[in-house]
Amino acid sequence: MSFIVTPRQFTQRAEFYHQLAQLTSAGIGVVPALEKIKNNPPARSFRESLQRILDELARGRAVAESLRQLSWLPEFDIALIEAGERSGRLDACFRLLSDYYNDRARIAKQVISQLIYPVGLIHFAALVFLIILPYAHSEFNASLIWLFAKATLALVPLYLVTIFLIYATQNKHGEKWRARVESFANPIPILGTARRFLALARLAAALEALISAGVNIIEAWDLAATASGSPALRHAVEKWKPEIAAGRTPAEVLSKCPKFPEMFANLYATGEVSGQLDDALRRLYSHYNEEGTRKLHAFAQWMPRLVYFLVAGIIAYKVVTFYTGYFQQINDMSHF
Repeated sequence: MSFIVTPRQFTQRAEFYHQLAQLTSAGIGVVPALEKIKNNPPARSFRESLQRILDELARGRAVAESLRQLSWLPEFDIALIEAGERSGRLDACFRLLSDYYNDRARIAKQVISQLIYPVGLIHFAALVFLIILPYAHSEFNASLIWLFAKATLALVPLYLVTIFLIYATQNKHGEKWRARVESFANPIPILGTARRFLALARLAAALEALISAGVNIIEAWDLAATASGSPALRHAVEKWKPEIAAGRTPAEVLSKCPKFPEMFANLYATGEVSGQLDDALRRLYSHYNEEGTRKLHAFAQWMPRLVYFLVAGIIAYKVVTFYTGYFQQINDMSHF
């Protein structure tokens, strides 16, 4: 697994899951499907990993177990695939993962394209305020090489912070890391809500598949919470087990859990009472996936604009400060 996953790699992973969804929904088994994809993979780098998966499957391992042994895919992917495997609806889970990574690739490309101008503005500001103006004021005594080095060093922390944020927000890390990222991201306007909604959508989709396949309710909730990709939801569901084992229904526990919105709890309770829980969960998935995606796209649009206004504000402040000092020097010289 690479250090940082790029939009291109997101697209390749989406194509991989799309091919798997198409083949398995056509009635082709997982092993033949993987063999076909290995011959025409989304990227050459997939061939070795696919062969290793096929080797693990030949030893009698399950699909999710084979993937977990190789550490090729994020834990979120494996949890959702395990839910699909247990429910007999792998094709639906592959389709869900394909849509998920397509959307991540689209949002990443959108953010990168909209950040080009603010990033260029940052480098222009560094060129002007850390190289050109100091060099002009020094009456050509300062070393131009030193000024370039100074500007580069000033930008290095910004590069490091950017790389760290990209690395930290990718879903290939362990649960402790993801829990820290989740607790940091939740208070952020729009982004925190988008992440919560998408986690609820994934949970609803996995839970509907598991319950429809006859998996017992405790195990279904446990697997679905893991597949949600949210450590907070998984911990909340983990605490329910004794209560549900004692005879309480998930609807009763949901209504008192602050991690789940009122709408989710109410619609789940209606489905549980009416015997149409599968329909309720499909509605919940559709609603939270649509709302979460919409908010995530809104954040991707506004975040570069905020960066631009911040950079423009800093440049404006520097220009005003520079000319204030310049005119002050002229005023001081006029008094001599």
